Amino acid sequence: MMSNTLEHFERRPYTVIVAIGIIFSVAYLMAMTLFPREHGRIIDGDGIQYYAYVRSMVFDADFNFSNDYQLLYGNDDGGVWTTTRTSTDYAINLMAIGPALLWLPAFLLAYATSWSINLFGAQIPLDGIALPFQLSAGLAGIAYATAGTCLCFRIAKHLFTAESAFWAVLVTWLASPAIYYSLSAPAYSHATSLFAVALFVDSWYRTRERTELTRYILLGVLTGLVTLVRWQDAIIVLFPLTEAAYGLLTRKTTFTVTVQRLGVMAGAAALTFTPQMLAWYAIYGQLLLTPQGTDFMRWTDPQVLSVLFSWNHGLFSWTPGLLVASCGLYWLVKRDTVLGLASVLVVFTAIYINASVEDWWAGEAFGARRFISYTVLFAIALTALTSSLDSFRRPNWIRFAAICLIVSNVLFMTQYQLYMRGYDNLASYPTTAKQVLLERFLIPWRLVTQFPRE
Repeated sequence: MMSNTLEHFERRPYTVIVAIGIIFSVAYLMAMTLFPREHGRIIDGDGIQYYAYVRSMVFDADFNFSNDYQLLYGNDDGGVWTTTRTSTDYAINLMAIGPALLWLPAFLLAYATSWSINLFGAQIPLDGIALPFQLSAGLAGIAYATAGTCLCFRIAKHLFTAESAFWAVLVTWLASPAIYYSLSAPAYSHATSLFAVALFVDSWYRTRERTELTRYILLGVLTGLVTLVRWQDAIIVLFPLTEAAYGLLTRKTTFTVTVQRLGVMAGAAALTFTPQMLAWYAIYGQLLLTPQGTDFMRWTDPQVLSVLFSWNHGLFSWTPGLLVASCGLYWLVKRDTVLGLASVLVVFTAIYINASVEDWWAGEAFGARRFISYTVLFAIALTALTSSLDSFRRPNWIRFAAICLIVSNVLFMTQYQLYMRGYDNLASYPTTAKQVLLERFLIPWRLVTQFPRE
């Protein structure tokens, strides 16, 4: 019976993914409205800086976030965001403009909807801070994460079997930090980065046989978009660079043609990145810089083992499923040399970059959130693994393993959220092997026996 039900889901992968996105949206709406945070904000943490961009662009038509921070923080102490000024006398903003640009349609829809409802007597403040406006960013983030997951599946199923792709994609989405930033914190950049990188890889892969310059204009625009969302994801350019190098080595193209194509792509990418440079120039008086400061990156002292295996948000220690997925890169290279090599280069470069960041653990986070951008690569690699080894070709085995990984991660997220919401009697903050690997399985029992009853 269970097997038949799962087969039914496998035959409708996009419907399942979209349904999960809808469930996440409903859960997010209920959580943010029925169980509001103590400070009353929906947008919080780094999300405030991302959100300030969209609010300021629409209501003030500038990049001075002083009033936006004051409105968002209200009576709370906004710290350096409300007190520190740059050389141009603007409030600082350490985050990227890309998420705000992607949220903009939803934000404008919230404005139009609120304005229309007010015609019938409602009194929703049209200030960019009211509930519908803040909700729009989170709901847009969930929509982008869902769309990005659909793109992950489309690429994976084209290379391997649809059944393996379905479960691999669900594991890399729901059994990784991506689930948290697709549900609990969708107003950070990670949901949009999952989408942007998946869109780039999908577009690059589907147009590989095309040689006209319009292809490289498209790839340049998408490179710029990826970089606008998260600057470090500019390493995705390794895909067309690997393709170009392979073409030169196999003499499928000439050096002159290759330089011409990459030049067109670079020009389109630079033009697309212009909004960020204009914002930086307004805020800091420079077109290019690292807003966090020159000490933010420690290129000669990367903490590689820590970023991968530390109990402090390590990629593989918090998300064992991604360790299994990474093993699939070997079979991906065997299946598609260019795609596989490019994926290996991007993943290894991402490890080095994230290990070189001053706070390699990514501050307060659910897992190694800075790797969420590369969900598409983990999904393809995991599909390659499960499609290539005989021991993984048993449908029921794959289904059972995938469901176990997803349930385990959902319990882990519950543990994390309970602690973050102040229920430290129910859950510990995961900093030790026992707390990271085992405590999550005690959460259901503790909820039944210890949860406060009115």
